[in-house]
Amino acid sequence: MNRRELLKAGVAGSIATLLGGSVTHGAQEKTLRVGLIGAGWYGKSDLFRLIQVAPVDVVAVCDVDRNMLAEAADLIATRQGSGKKPRCYGDYRELLRENTLDIVIVGTPDHWHALPTIAAIEAGADVYVQKPISIDVAEGAAMVAAARKHKRVVQVGMQRRSTPHLVECKKKIIEAGLLGKIAHVETCCYYHMRAKIDPSVVPVPDYLDYEMWAGPAPLRPYNGLPHRRWWRAFMEYSNGIVGDMCVHMLDTARWMLSLGWPKRIASTGGILVQKESLANASDTQTATFEYDDLNVVWTHRTWGNPPDPEYPWAVFIYGDKGTLKASTKSYDFYPAGKTEPSIHGDVVYEREQYPEDLTEKNIELGAAPATRAHMRDFLNAVAVRGKPVADIEEGHISAASCILANIAMDLGRTLHWDPAKGEVENDEEANRRLQRAYRAPWVHPATRG
Repeated sequence: MNRRELLKAGVAGSIATLLGGSVTHGAQEKTLRVGLIGAGWYGKSDLFRLIQVAPVDVVAVCDVDRNMLAEAADLIATRQGSGKKPRCYGDYRELLRENTLDIVIVGTPDHWHALPTIAAIEAGADVYVQKPISIDVAEGAAMVAAARKHKRVVQVGMQRRSTPHLVECKKKIIEAGLLGKIAHVETCCYYHMRAKIDPSVVPVPDYLDYEMWAGPAPLRPYNGLPHRRWWRAFMEYSNGIVGDMCVHMLDTARWMLSLGWPKRIASTGGILVQKESLANASDTQTATFEYDDLNVVWTHRTWGNPPDPEYPWAVFIYGDKGTLKASTKSYDFYPAGKTEPSIHGDVVYEREQYPEDLTEKNIELGAAPATRAHMRDFLNAVAVRGKPVADIEEGHISAASCILANIAMDLGRTLHWDPAKGEVENDEEANRRLQRAYRAPWVHPATRG
């Protein structure tokens, strides 16, 4: 079998397993037409993982940075079996108008997740959108509503739910009941990942459509920082470290323990150390997500040393019979009263199966198998028209909870969340913050209805 036949067989096998051993000829043979919106680091990474596991035809790619767009188109031509270069666009609306697509990958900055996702859904595509799904709570609710109305499959890039060693960990530790009564969870990130500089304003380069890059968000004076990955340090375009890193670990805890919406959310912190930076996201923050008989606590610092160097970005689950430490790199189970783990697992690499990983620029080798598995789960859901493991509603719960933590920190009080009404109980000021103002001429999807 050649590589393309192997890919088809792999997808067919996964679908067959989900369907109880049978798969239609059409599901096995169809080549999916794919569009990519947002051709930066992780947009390309997600697309390349999809190319590795399914017979796809990447027909169109969009980015507001012409240099990034051209580079992505050339790379895609070398990675997909046809060798064909996709059509290039600077506006996602044109891409969706001019192409009939089965799948759209949205790999834009956070403030650009909602509008392209909803537009792709309305155009009839199934969507893989990066986390967090939204910049505000109302956007997320609108995305869920659109997916349900148009009956589209939407997978969120919260690939911890598909990370091989964490799937194993969930089965061997959580589901086996080794922790006993679970009553506390700690999540954390101690990476130094916040911009630490204050550069001068410079002219916008001619290859970048900065107006379109900012889109519905405020247009900051251009100094090169928000563009090309540093945008996460600015609250105009993200929800800071909480929106970026907490969303993964909170979602991991929710998935492992079958948790839904938290009842109460509290948070404290701010910019306590790195005051010289232009960045306005917190460098220090703690948040508590309260459930019945269980709290999930988040802590991040973008300075100093982690308390556990082996688990600087992780989830710690505490039961009366033991403790579980889990991260993107490994997991360890400590029985109660023991100082050494009795069960250990490590990240799975797939270098032999996918040698191209070793030469891919900026690839996260440990995350690649997780994203491939996440893409397979997405494709299975597409084939049977079911919900994927990181369905858009799960993405909304995790993202909105993190956004609420930031609102709680800003307001200096605990928020009581009513999931049925989609609002904070008895707090008009907090509820006003559930929807950010859009910059004209863009219209917020909640306003549009």
